[in-house]
Order: sequence, then structure tokens, then C-alpha cells
Amino acid sequence: MATVKPDDRLTSSQGFMCVGFAGVFSKTVTSPLEVVKIKSQVGTFHCKKGFLHSFLVVYQKEGIRGFWKGNLVSCLRLFPYSAVHLSTYKQIVHLHMDELGYVSQWRAIFAGGLAGISAALATYPLEVAETHLIAQNCREPTYRGVVHTLSKIYQTEGLRALYRGFSLTILGAFPFSIGCYAVYINLDKLWRKPQFRFTALQNFINGCIAAGVAQTLSYPFETVKRKMQAQNPRLPHYGGADIHFTGMLDCFRQVIRNKGILTLWSGITANMVKIVPYFGLLFSCFEMCKQVCLYRNGYIVSPLSYKLAPGVDQSMGPTEVEEVKQYLKNRKFQSQQGSRW
Repeated sequence: MATVKPDDRLTSSQGFMCVGFAGVFSKTVTSPLEVVKIKSQVGTFHCKKGFLHSFLVVYQKEGIRGFWKGNLVSCLRLFPYSAVHLSTYKQIVHLHMDELGYVSQWRAIFAGGLAGISAALATYPLEVAETHLIAQNCREPTYRGVVHTLSKIYQTEGLRALYRGFSLTILGAFPFSIGCYAVYINLDKLWRKPQFRFTALQNFINGCIAAGVAQTLSYPFETVKRKMQAQNPRLPHYGGADIHFTGMLDCFRQVIRNKGILTLWSGITANMVKIVPYFGLLFSCFEMCKQVCLYRNGYIVSPLSYKLAPGVDQSMGPTEVEEVKQYLKNRKFQSQQGSRW
């Protein structure tokens, strides 16, 4: 069983901003790995000789700027994606909670899958734009910025092109959820103790393992999705895609027949290397932002530690704590006025 208890000491806007800032920071730092991964999935010339060689070719052909292509649109996509994902997840989880606020691990993961699909549907055009920006050579660009990319795709290919490959997001959600579930139901066996006794480090390791297993299982669907997003018969080399296809099933068939089945996992090395720093930065940055917010709300004595403020009821909401502080402040002021008389 998993307990779904968000930290009520943060306001909804503070929680959203903490998630958003942590996501932007971790995405920006790990952007070079994301660029190499997507280029490997699409099949551009950069990725013909392996992981390390891809970095060298990107640097030689596009310079240091090439490692942060598409990062702006990726960060912009994060905020609406997080908002839709969190709100949808909470709604679905609350439907399955018992009277004590508990929900089964399987239902929580299933809720996460549905929330992810909903968020992807709302932000999918931005993901398509990101793929196009990364696949192109930034020194000879076809697209210039997010708005230009979206408008050009819409004008030349129509609205359907902005959702090309979305069905693979839905299909990939099932092996992803299965991978997460397979890891989480065996965590107590891995650490030889119940889940409620896991340390912060163990939970971090658990998240990395779950992400690694889940993404490996769903990776072929993401690879085909990236190829479908990038392919454009109106662009040189079909937009960078290494094969030409007419649809999802044909893409799977062409990849396996012409490149081999292992090509469906192209870029998996960059993806696995990215997991640890990405989640590490995400969690640590989120905790730092959270500490600042808790300090501003009056729950802890310093933004540099989790030492609780004396006399503050940690079960109270931020507005209630503020009301109590204001009441005590007014009371002290009134007592000072009375002493003068």
C-alpha cells in the first residue's frame, strides 16, 4: 500500500513552482544527454558510431550550442505538463482512496499512467517541436524557435502532424506502468525491510531503478514515436529520420528489417546515464525550493535546515499559520500600548 499525502505546509502555487523550477534546472543540466538520445532515436548522422562518438560529432558539426537545442521548448512544456499531470493524478487517486487516505501501489501507478497520457495530449505539439529542433543542424536551421516550428509544421503538414505518433505514447504507457509496478512490489525484498522504513537515499535509488526498468520496456515505442515526429518528406533527408515509412506499424517493420531489432533501443545508453543525474538534481533542487517555502511559511527556523520552528503546529495550513502569527503580533502590539498607559 502507498500513502498519497502531499505536503500540506506548501500552498498549491508553491508546490507547482518547486516542481517547475526543479524540472527546468535538471532538464537544462542534462540536455546534452537528451540531445544525443533523441538524435540516436531519430537516426541522424550523428549517432552512427555509438554514444561517445555522438557527442564528438555534435560538437564538431554544431558547436557547444548544439547540446542545448530544443531545451527552451522542453522547459516551456514542463509547466503545463506538470499542471495537467498533477491535477489529473490527484483526481484519479482520490477516486480510489479508502477512508484512511490509502491507495494500492498498482492503482497509484495506473493513475500515474493515465495522468501522463492526459498531460502528453495537452502538450504533445511542443514535444513534436522539440524533436524537430533537436534533429536539425542548428548551423543550418530549418526551424527558428518554438513558434516558428509549430506554425511551419501546421502550415506545411496540417494539424495531424502536430500529433503524429501520439498513439505510441498511449501504447508505451502500459509497459512503463508494468515496469514501475514490477520494481515497486519487490522493493521490500531488495532492501529486506518494509517500504515505510526506507531512507531518502534508498527512495532515490528506488526511483532510479524503477525509471530505468520502465523506460527500457517502453523505449521501442518512444524510438518509433521520435522517428514519426521527425519524418517530413518536405525536408532534406526526410527531417533526419534514417528510414522512410507510411505509419506506425510500417515504421516498426522498416526498423527491424533494415536496421535490426536492437535499433529500437538506440540511445538507451544516453538515457540510462541521464537517469541518475536527472533524478538527483530534480529531487535535491525540489527539496531546496521546498525548504525556502517552508521557511517563508514559518514552519522551519532556517532555509538551510529542516529544524522545526518551536511552537508551530506542523499540521496547520500556511494560511492558518499566518493567521496565528498575525494574531500573536497584534496581541503583542496591544500589550505594549497598554503598558504605556
